[in-house]
Amino acid sequence: MRLPCRRPLQLANIFPLARARKADNQRCTNGNHAIAGANVGTDEQLSRFRQSIDNIDAALIYMLAERFRITQAVGEFKAANALPAADPGREERQITRLRTLAAEANLDPEFSEKFLRFVIDEVIRHHERIKNEG
Repeated sequence: MRLPCRRPLQLANIFPLARARKADNQRCTNGNHAIAGANVGTDEQLSRFRQSIDNIDAALIYMLAERFRITQAVGEFKAANALPAADPGREERQITRLRTLAAEANLDPEFSEKFLRFVIDEVIRHHERIKNEG
C-alpha cells in the first residue's frame, strides 16, 4: 500500500525564542531582562514567547496529522490481514519508552503517558472503524 505523498514538515525556524534570547543576552549587560518601566521590551518578549508557543502548537498538529496518516495505513493493513485493532504489548512498550523520553526531556512522565494513552485510544477507535467498514 502506498501512502499519499505529502509535503514534508518543515521545522526550520520553528523556535524563534532561542534566537530572541540570544539577541536579548547580547543587548542586556546586567542580566536583568525585566527592567522597571520597560513595558515595550516586556511586551516584545511576551510576543516572542507566544510566537514560539504558536509555532510549536502548529508543529504538534502537523506531526499528529502525519502520525494519524500512518496509523490509518496500519489500520488498513490490520483489517486486510485479520489482525486485532489493539496490540496491548506494543502499547505498553511505547508507553514505557515515551515515559523514559519524557523524563529525559524534563517533561512529566504522567502527563506524557496520559497524552499517549489518549492518542492510542483514538488510533484503536480508528482501526476498529476501518475493520468494521471493510
